[in-house]
Amino acid sequence: MPAYDAGSGRLEYLELLAREAAAVEFEGPLVAARGAGLPPDRIAELEQAKVVALRVRALLERRRRREEELSGLFDTASDLAGLRDLDAVLEAIVHRARTLLGADVAYMTLNDEARGDTYMRVTDGSISAHFQALRLPMGAGLGGLVAQTGSPYVTADYPRDARFRHTGDIDAGVGEEGLIAILGVPLRLGARIIGVLYAANRSARPFAREEVSLLVSLAANAAVAIDTARLLGETQEALAELSAANSVIRAHSDSVERAAAAHDRMTALVLRGAGVEDVAAVVVEVLGGSLLVLDAEGRTLARVGELTRPDAAAIAEALAASRTEGRSVRRGELWVAAVVAGAENLGALVMRPDAALVDADQRILERAAVVTALLQLFRRTVAEAEGRVRGELLDDVITRPVRDADALRTRAKRLGVDLDAPNVVVAIGADALTGGSIRQRAVSWAQTYAHTRSGLAAARDGHVVLLLPGDAPGDAARAVARDLGKLLSRPVTAGAGGPATTPESIAAAYRDADRCVTALTALGRTGTGASTAELGFVGLLLGSAPDGRDRDVQSFLAATIGPVVDYDTRRGTALVKTLEAYFGVGGSLARAAELLHVHVNTVTQRLERIAQLLGPDWQKPERALEVQLALRLHRLSASS
Repeated sequence: MPAYDAGSGRLEYLELLAREAAAVEFEGPLVAARGAGLPPDRIAELEQAKVVALRVRALLERRRRREEELSGLFDTASDLAGLRDLDAVLEAIVHRARTLLGADVAYMTLNDEARGDTYMRVTDGSISAHFQALRLPMGAGLGGLVAQTGSPYVTADYPRDARFRHTGDIDAGVGEEGLIAILGVPLRLGARIIGVLYAANRSARPFAREEVSLLVSLAANAAVAIDTARLLGETQEALAELSAANSVIRAHSDSVERAAAAHDRMTALVLRGAGVEDVAAVVVEVLGGSLLVLDAEGRTLARVGELTRPDAAAIAEALAASRTEGRSVRRGELWVAAVVAGAENLGALVMRPDAALVDADQRILERAAVVTALLQLFRRTVAEAEGRVRGELLDDVITRPVRDADALRTRAKRLGVDLDAPNVVVAIGADALTGGSIRQRAVSWAQTYAHTRSGLAAARDGHVVLLLPGDAPGDAARAVARDLGKLLSRPVTAGAGGPATTPESIAAAYRDADRCVTALTALGRTGTGASTAELGFVGLLLGSAPDGRDRDVQSFLAATIGPVVDYDTRRGTALVKTLEAYFGVGGSLARAAELLHVHVNTVTQRLERIAQLLGPDWQKPERALEVQLALRLHRLSASS
């Protein structure tokens, strides 16, 4: 037989625990160890193991007892659950009272604390509808007296018993039912009387003391049944409320966890340098539905899912409400959250969720609006910093003599700009840039517009100037005037010069663009774009006056060819067209007639009329030059 050791003793304790041995059996391994002559330290180890095993056994025993208690509670709850129909319980008690007492009729009334009386609740053996609907005032009749005093009352002949306060209604009901002998006992819950249980006969038969005791016992059971049913009802109601509250708490907890996870993901996106499109994708992934991200001008920055753009007025109203309340707002099936930074409006998040948003879900949308605002501010800061660098380069190119062209090329290359490729310079007229906020928006737009096209933009001499790659200055000027005009909702005039193919030639292109935008303004062609080449010599003449002031084109036109223009306007003639054809063919009457598709005599008559309007010296060289210039200006002004 192998020697007994501490290890086998500890294993034996585990076996004792496994088979739920009695506490006294846990001394067995120690007795065996001592008998085997183990040293004291091993004996001490086994002592410690025994103590631990007994603790575990005690813990298991407590848990077993707890399981038995819970099982008992469950059984009790099952028994109480059987009392689902209080009417059936009360009907059974009343029927049992009638049967056990051998009574003709048994019935029960319950007290109505609100009305201060007791009313018929259950009857067994009754045949009178009037009796079944009786209400007994407190102290009236036998039942009213029992309900008021809480003491049993019995009478062998109720109609003749003077102890009771008879009423016409009660006596009529009792008489219609034919009752003579009546026994009534209280339904008592502690010190409170909740009703009366009765047994009655249609003959004058007194009730024995044992019958009174039996009815009192049945009344006690009835009171317990009523109270049990009431408590069960209250318990079930409380459990329903608890279940509902638990569902709300669970849903809220899930929403909070979802909001925290969404916040962490959006924070990670910001740190990773993601854009508003990524933030929108996270919101839709977490909440479900569709989402639009709009900027301050209402343009779509990002779209996730299918969502039709709402009416601008509706968005404006919802945004105003969101900014006022500091929260997202609901408008029909849409939720709108303002994207703001302080008092500045940066846009909006417009969402159509798959399901209604709870409070925590609203927080997700609102956090997304905050993150979107941070991203836009960050992008603006970066864009402004880069815009300053780009603006400084453009300023150096157009306003200073180029001393180190290679250094400029190097700076431009770092910004992705090629100064040796064909570039055009576009100057935006100052008339469209009045107002600090308008000017700032124009500068910001120009920087973005130029940056996306590998160009430069800067504010200079009251203008906003752009350097754009390309060899079509007129087309560039018209595109800038059109797009910026839409943004600012006002006419924008743009003049262009170039193309320039070296750093040194860009300054000259800027001067041409500056003269061109001045000429367009002088010609009344605001809201359009053109290049210096398209205006020809007129652009050179109008672009820069010796005294620095804008030339008065309309006054010049009125003084030079105004009478002819007015005559055509009043009479619908073609004198201006005749003049243009006459000068265009070098003064040849025959060729002018051929160009105008009229007879030579017609041309002669028209020229005579012109001489009457302008004076006989209109064909002298100095006046003829003025007339031709005026005709060109008139044509350019009319084409605006």
